[in-house]
Amino acid sequence: MDIIYLNDLEIETIIGIFDWERRVKQKVRITLEMATDISKAAASDHIDDTLNYKLVAKRLIDFVGNSEFQLVETLAERIANIVLSEFDIPWVRLRINKPGAVRYAGDVGVIIERGNQV
Repeated sequence: MDIIYLNDLEIETIIGIFDWERRVKQKVRITLEMATDISKAAASDHIDDTLNYKLVAKRLIDFVGNSEFQLVETLAERIANIVLSEFDIPWVRLRINKPGAVRYAGDVGVIIERGNQV
C-alpha cells in the first residue's frame, strides 16, 4: 500500500470543555496519512485514478469548521470515519494538534490509526 498524506491542515473550530472554549473558535492542525494504491494513477496520469487530497481537505475544512466537539478525541474519530467511508481507503493515521492548549507546550493532541493497512 502507498501513502498519500496531508500535513498541517489548519482549521478554526469550536473545541474544548471550558466555557470560553465554547464561545471562541480555536485553531486545530490535522495531519493525515492515507493508505491507497497509486499504481493506476501513476500509469494513467489522471486525477480520477487516485485519492484526491484536495477533495479530502475541502471535506474536512467544511466538517471541522462547522463542528463543536468538546474533545479532540471525538473530533479525531469523526474525521477518521469520514475519510475511511467517503474516500474508500482501507487505513488512515490521523494526528490532531491543538496549539496553545497547555501553557508552555507548543501543542497537544492525539494520534489515531483506523482501518486495516494492507
